[in-house]
Amino acid sequence: MRNLRNIGHSVFRPDDARAPITATCWDVAGNDVLITCGPSPSESDIELYRLSRDERGVPSKLQVKESTRWPASSGNDAIRSLHHLSDTNTTCVVMAGGDIITVTEDDRDGELQAMNVGTLDSPVLAARWSPDQELLVIVTSDNKVFFMSRNFDVITETTMTAEDLGASKHVSVGWGKKETQFQGKGAKAKALRDPTIPEKVDVGALSAKDDGRCTISWRGDGAYVAINSVQEGARRVIRVYNREGELDSVSEPVDNLEGALSWRPEGNLVAGIQRLGDGRVDVVFFERNGLRHGQFTIRAPPEAVAGNMALEWNADSTVLAVIFQDRIQLWTVGNYHWYLKQEILISGATDQTHLPSFSWHGELPLDFAVASADKVVRNECMFTVARGPATPPYDHGAVAVIDGQTVKFTPFRTANVPPPMAMFEIELESPATDISFANDGSAMAVLHRLGVNLYALDTQGTRSCKPRLLDQVLFEELDSKKSHEKLPLQLSLSGQQEIQVLYMADDVRRLSYNFDTSSPASRMWLQADAHLAGTFVSSEGVSQDGSIIQDYTGSLSLVSGEESTSLELKLPAFLPWTSVVSVDSQLLAFGLSRNGHLYANSRQLAKNCTSFLVTPSHLVFTTSNHLVKFVHLCAAAEDLDVPLDDPENDERCRSIERGARLVTAMPTKMSLVLQMPRGNLEIIFPRAMVLAGIRQLIEQKDYGGAFSTCRTQRVDMNILYDHRPEQFLGSVGLFLEQVGDAANIDLFLSALKEEDVTQTMYRDTTKNTSTAQVESTLPGKVNKVCDAVLQRLLASKNANLQNIITAHVCKVPPALDDGLLVVADLMKEDEALAERAVEHICFLADVNRLFDRALGLYDLELTLLVAQQSQRDPREYLPFIQELHKMPALQRQFAIDDRLEHREKALNHLKAIGDFEEVRKYVVRYDLYQRALQLYRHDAEHHRIMVDAYAAYLKTQSEFREAGLAYESLKNFSDATDCYLKAGAACWRECLFTAQLQQPPISSSKLREIASTLADALREAKDYSSAATIHLDYLSSVGTAIWCLCKGYLFNEALRLVSLHKREDLLESDVDPGLVEAFSSSTEFLADCKEQLKAQVPRILELRKKAKEDPLAFYEGENPYGRNETGEIPDDVSIAASSRISTSASLFTRYTGKQGSVGTVGSNVSRATSKNRRREEKKRARGRKGTVYEEEYLVNSVRRLVERVEGGTKGEVERLVAGLMRRDMSERARAVEELLGQVVDACRVAVEQVWPQTRNEGLGVNSGNGGDMVQGEGAGDNWRPSGGDAVLYDALQATTGAALQKPPVLTAFERLSLLGGK
Repeated sequence: MRNLRNIGHSVFRPDDARAPITATCWDVAGNDVLITCGPSPSESDIELYRLSRDERGVPSKLQVKESTRWPASSGNDAIRSLHHLSDTNTTCVVMAGGDIITVTEDDRDGELQAMNVGTLDSPVLAARWSPDQELLVIVTSDNKVFFMSRNFDVITETTMTAEDLGASKHVSVGWGKKETQFQGKGAKAKALRDPTIPEKVDVGALSAKDDGRCTISWRGDGAYVAINSVQEGARRVIRVYNREGELDSVSEPVDNLEGALSWRPEGNLVAGIQRLGDGRVDVVFFERNGLRHGQFTIRAPPEAVAGNMALEWNADSTVLAVIFQDRIQLWTVGNYHWYLKQEILISGATDQTHLPSFSWHGELPLDFAVASADKVVRNECMFTVARGPATPPYDHGAVAVIDGQTVKFTPFRTANVPPPMAMFEIELESPATDISFANDGSAMAVLHRLGVNLYALDTQGTRSCKPRLLDQVLFEELDSKKSHEKLPLQLSLSGQQEIQVLYMADDVRRLSYNFDTSSPASRMWLQADAHLAGTFVSSEGVSQDGSIIQDYTGSLSLVSGEESTSLELKLPAFLPWTSVVSVDSQLLAFGLSRNGHLYANSRQLAKNCTSFLVTPSHLVFTTSNHLVKFVHLCAAAEDLDVPLDDPENDERCRSIERGARLVTAMPTKMSLVLQMPRGNLEIIFPRAMVLAGIRQLIEQKDYGGAFSTCRTQRVDMNILYDHRPEQFLGSVGLFLEQVGDAANIDLFLSALKEEDVTQTMYRDTTKNTSTAQVESTLPGKVNKVCDAVLQRLLASKNANLQNIITAHVCKVPPALDDGLLVVADLMKEDEALAERAVEHICFLADVNRLFDRALGLYDLELTLLVAQQSQRDPREYLPFIQELHKMPALQRQFAIDDRLEHREKALNHLKAIGDFEEVRKYVVRYDLYQRALQLYRHDAEHHRIMVDAYAAYLKTQSEFREAGLAYESLKNFSDATDCYLKAGAACWRECLFTAQLQQPPISSSKLREIASTLADALREAKDYSSAATIHLDYLSSVGTAIWCLCKGYLFNEALRLVSLHKREDLLESDVDPGLVEAFSSSTEFLADCKEQLKAQVPRILELRKKAKEDPLAFYEGENPYGRNETGEIPDDVSIAASSRISTSASLFTRYTGKQGSVGTVGSNVSRATSKNRRREEKKRARGRKGTVYEEEYLVNSVRRLVERVEGGTKGEVERLVAGLMRRDMSERARAVEELLGQVVDACRVAVEQVWPQTRNEGLGVNSGNGGDMVQGEGAGDNWRPSGGDAVLYDALQATTGAALQKPPVLTAFERLSLLGGK
């Protein structure tokens, strides 16, 4: 679907005194053209010129940079090969007389020096350098072939003989021939012959116009070379040699084969010329083995094909140049059809024995130079698509393809016609050159060699009609020069009537013509200088009249008539593919360079772009990574957001077939047309365009179109509500009216879910959404929509019955009862309609569940109707329903609820019946005590019975405290005491209270036994104060009470009791030993704390230092990736990061499996299992030294130590110090206080070092193969691995990440002033 556009045309005309131009070639490094003038019969000297183009001066004129001159052996000599070796800056000239001349630049003065490096004995017929410039092949008149090195040493010499013709034994199977194609069943009777044997066998007869020349062509990789020559007495033959000069194959006999030859650089085809007897001339193709492989017919005037012809492939095998005496044709192929894309007339070639000299650029595949006797033309072309506008409603998808004098026109919005076919074909007077469309898609202009044709693009509704010729203007009205001196280059249709043409005569001029029929006087060609003009620029949505043109500096101008206005847009350089779009009344220019750099104004957007186009909303471009990307347009180029290569998660990125390129876009149909490398087309509906179209339809309240698009493109229906919730709720009636069909409404209702799809799968990428977590669930959304729909549907209940039931069933949770009530109401009005309704509701929900729900409504007729829709055997449910009919109403309801296990409702019915004994048994059977207590809370007698039963139940469930409370509320102090005693230390007060209120009272020994049991439990719970209270108040043991207080470091209270009870003897027997014991235990504990801090804090700092210096070695182990002794990673090991899969150990797999268990993708090395998670949790809990969990284990250990010192030890030691001072043990007090001070200081230092204020946010490690990444809506910030990797992830986050805990609080320690503290 691409055309060739001429974007650079430069000319050089030598002086009349110079000899005619005889050869051309390219200096690839300098991008210059080299030409030779002479020798000729009148001038035997040869002149070599270097021609360059002045990009900023007059690009249309080639300037001579340097030249040299040397004499030829004779004036009748000729140049067989002119080639420039760019790496040595040497030009090699091979003469027909056998001389080999090199022209080099002198290093001293920069002058060109010509030197004859050798002469062959026989005249040279042809010579050609290999593509790698390492071999020179020369064919002489004595049929010898020489393979020479760059130093012109003969490597191999071989002779072409008649015996060579037997080198290949050709067996053709008729590929591509009509005889081998299926022609229907009737074809069998036509001819029962072998289809692989042709009707006419060629013998290789020479053409009457064969000039006997010899040609050479290399394959693109330089491995083989083909030589086309005439074998005397036999035929014209193409021989194929390898680089060693060994004959590989020869061509099969072909009648009328001529001397043209060109091997496609890709290597699959060798092209030649066959002249047939009826005046037809074909380009025929051969395989490397010499067999024919297709052909196409040249379309040219008879006088053009009457002379000799030549062939040349360009560097990337996309264009085949056919060289005639007076013109050059450029052909391309797509879908096995050959298109004539350009025909360029050449002047000065009147000698029928010499063709124009033609050469392609070696690196720029669409640059070529062609020279006639008196002129050199350098052309620069590009592939471009002639497409119509992409602005709705004019986006008809119009595309025009040039094929010689035929324009193939296809509007893709009307029909998707695959090339080489087209919906319409337009015939022209001469081969087309360029095509342009009006901005509103109403007209198309076609530029051809003779003039410009203007066509109207009419439509009937949304269907395009065949283009209708409106008007025509010819260039003969412009001047009277010869036709070959005029070369139209480009065309732009600025509006519906005015055209702009870049036109080459003596210089590049810009022509303007207005087809306005209302003003015949204005219908004339207007001319303006355009020597810097490069190419016309396509535009979308630009309101200004005129065409936009880009010059060779990258500047853009708006031209109309003879006027030109510079635009405030500047591209960094001349970019061949450029488009301008208007966004918010601001112009934005996009350009693509030859090396794939895509620019917006001067900002570079991408480096791997292969094609692009612009719609009013998006910049769409394809990349070499086989992706198509969408960039939302905005007024400032700096604000354009280019998506990443993430087609799985970003709607603006989509994978496409390898090598696909953009043809056109149709936003109205939300589609793109892509062309594959082989030529076939594919229409896709990218999510970005589809969602943009759906959003626009919703905003326009076209819910019918939005619904249809969602259904066709499989877009979640929730977007119809989520995009504009308030608008939808206010337009429910409009929605129902536009959607119409009940089945479609059901489809929408059944797709509803409690999720905001505009925040999850269909996030609006045009908005600048923050990376913060966005609430993606909408509780109550489904019910809100269903209620709104029901409110509208209930106005016409019978007409919308199906949708009403669907709306009830689709609620969350499903309102099955409401749906069944609708059916129940219908049963009273229309039984047939009720049957339809119950069929529908049984289709939507589980029929067994509906049976239970209908039964729960106590409507036996409805239950029977639902049961009939199920697969149940009537013998299962009919006896049950008949039994229910016989029961009284309350008994029936109780039986139904009991069957359905609605226990509380059944209990309500049972209470209403009035049989309390049955109620009690039912409550005990199903543990319905709480409901029973609510039902009988106003019935004191029955309530006490239920409380007593509940207390017994709690006692069996070991809920002793609540059982004791229940018994105590019933004045059952004996059972209450037993329950409180079993409850343990927490209820010691309640237990002693109820024990003393028992009637009859319990004995004192029993009370002391209870008190002793409670005191022992309190001591085990370390509640020494409560234990001391029991010993003092209930057991009258002052000594034991004082011992308990000393055990709890409550020395002040112990001393108070000594004085209160006048027991000074207890000071030495109990208090002082308690102080000494507390001193000993505290000293030992504080010493252990000091040692722990000294060992653990430096280890934590050491681990963090290692992780910071070499995190890879720290987290991966001692020898990650199998480093060698020098520390270098082997060449066969990849350490490249991967976003999806990894086949080597990662930060999360190093410690989650056996060594060497890392395998290939898809193997059994997955860590996302609960078994591995439990194993990792055990490793994390142990915190073994040397593992990645060691740091977290040590940090938690230090935290626990600091919290224990702050929470308990500090207060205990302070009370201990006060007690020691009161008992005159100041040295012990000073020692323990000093030790505590050291521990507190060490804790403070530990807190500062382990929990510094400027901790990093985390390592940011990526999960590899060992853990499956769970991508959330804020992917990139909220991801989390799974399985065993999640354990390591949590450990890293706990010590270094965002989940790092706050440091423990440590208050100041105040020393006792009596001991010298401050």
